[in-house]
Amino acid sequence: MSEILNQARDVLTQKLDGGVFDGSAKFSIAGEGALILDNQGVRISDDPADVTLSATADVFEDILAGTQNPTSAFMSGKLSVEGDMGLALRLAGVLS
Repeated sequence: MSEILNQARDVLTQKLDGGVFDGSAKFSIAGEGALILDNQGVRISDDPADVTLSATADVFEDILAGTQNPTSAFMSGKLSVEGDMGLALRLAGVLS
């Protein structure tokens, strides 16, 4: 299992802070695998989701660290989004 995925899972879990995310989102990290964020928490998985966000490990690391704005990453082509755009926008609250 990828150390990058383990770290991303831990950071996302902390950002949720015991809260629940309404919907399902997949974070697809190039060359590493995927994480699912849903009403059950965060897990390493490549299951289908309502929205999929794809980027390199560096971009996801910067987003999770707060040094890269997810909207700016999307607008500049560093982050791609497939699926429910409204749900993707709600993720901003979780990621910040």
